[in-house]
Amino acid sequence: MVAIASLRVFKDFLSLALALVFGSLLFFNDFSEVLSVFRGRYYDLAALVAVVLVSSCIVHMTLYATKGDKTDGYPSLFISLILATNVAFLVYWQTGLFMRLEEMVLLVLCLFGLFQSSWIVLSRNWQKIPGLVNRVVIVGNGKLAEEMKGLALASGGRYQFRDFIECVPGQWADPEAQVDNPTREILDRAKKVKANKVVISLTERRGAFPLQEILNCKLSGMEVMDAPEFYERVNRKLMLENITPSWFIFSKGFKIMGLRRFFKRIGDIVLSLVGIILVSPLLPLVALAIKLDSPGPVLFRQVRVGKADENFVIYKFRSMRQDAEKESGAVWAKQNDNRITKLGAFLRKSRIDEIPQLFNVLIGDMSLVGPRPERPEFVKDLKKVIPYYSERHFVKPGITGWAQVRYPYGASVEDAIEKLRYDLYYIKNYSLFFDFRIMIDTVSVMAMKLGR
Repeated sequence: MVAIASLRVFKDFLSLALALVFGSLLFFNDFSEVLSVFRGRYYDLAALVAVVLVSSCIVHMTLYATKGDKTDGYPSLFISLILATNVAFLVYWQTGLFMRLEEMVLLVLCLFGLFQSSWIVLSRNWQKIPGLVNRVVIVGNGKLAEEMKGLALASGGRYQFRDFIECVPGQWADPEAQVDNPTREILDRAKKVKANKVVISLTERRGAFPLQEILNCKLSGMEVMDAPEFYERVNRKLMLENITPSWFIFSKGFKIMGLRRFFKRIGDIVLSLVGIILVSPLLPLVALAIKLDSPGPVLFRQVRVGKADENFVIYKFRSMRQDAEKESGAVWAKQNDNRITKLGAFLRKSRIDEIPQLFNVLIGDMSLVGPRPERPEFVKDLKKVIPYYSERHFVKPGITGWAQVRYPYGASVEDAIEKLRYDLYYIKNYSLFFDFRIMIDTVSVMAMKLGR
């Protein structure tokens, strides 16, 4: 709900900003007067912004909580406008704010409603706008083609499945025949359904790749991609089963170097220092609570695998019994783990147990965002059964990461494979904006866990 509320407030703020600018210009018809109002009546404007945004957010979150409606709609807009108008009138009556701006306030509210209505219409009909819809034709055979078809159908409208063209093994075995007797079957069918993307999905490739046909599609302006690339775009993770070492070599991305690495490190230092300062009053209280809850040290130290497969010591607030692995040795943690103390369950759920890792970030062993570091015992075994597992160690591990916000807590080889898909996607598509998005998603995930 935190993420939903944040997006809602941001969208409403943009609509309200436009309404304020256009409403002021229409009301005064003089840009200099508009500037003087913005400078001299900022209390009135701030109050109007607060009234509209709070009213809209309250109504939307109430409807979401009661009806589970995640989409914007006319009922929530209508109710929020009525609420905002009445609250604005009450503020005007009790405080005198909006004096001599009554008509402008009403104009701004009307424009806000108009912009929000336009957004609702656009969000419900964006697929009809030329150029914004990805119409997909699947060219291939076997299980892989069926999987890509399922991805397109389950993409939530981002990709529209339009046609499937089967390539039978041996059908295109003679390359000279393709040149001497060219056909346009795939191109014509793709044009017929107005496709702009062609996905090559061949389970059996021998004599089944229509080279000249696909080249025709490419030169006609259609985007041609293979199954791993399409899988990555739809799921925002990598298709490990169908990529090869050469794919890593020639693929775009995997560029965390130079200035990117420098600015990432600067951001880690600054944000970890700020975080340590902000939580410093909380640290003695957490330490005291751990001491009172169960015997043992406050801090938990454990060896993890970091960048370049080098081991380092990670610091956490202790959330398990002191002798948790005395008999079992290194084992996966799991949900409802009987080794976790009562206080430890809350510390894990709230992520408070990971606060000491800010010191790991500060000294350079970790980053704020990156793949989650694993224990050497597990890494040794996972490397043997999971292809490309070592590639996640080309960057520093993180307190949070793309896998943590996209995949639930896991404790098995299968879970490690799924998390690796997300970790490698993060490394391939790294950017500072991506880091920022993951941090925002982390706050949302933490809030949802605490609300359960």
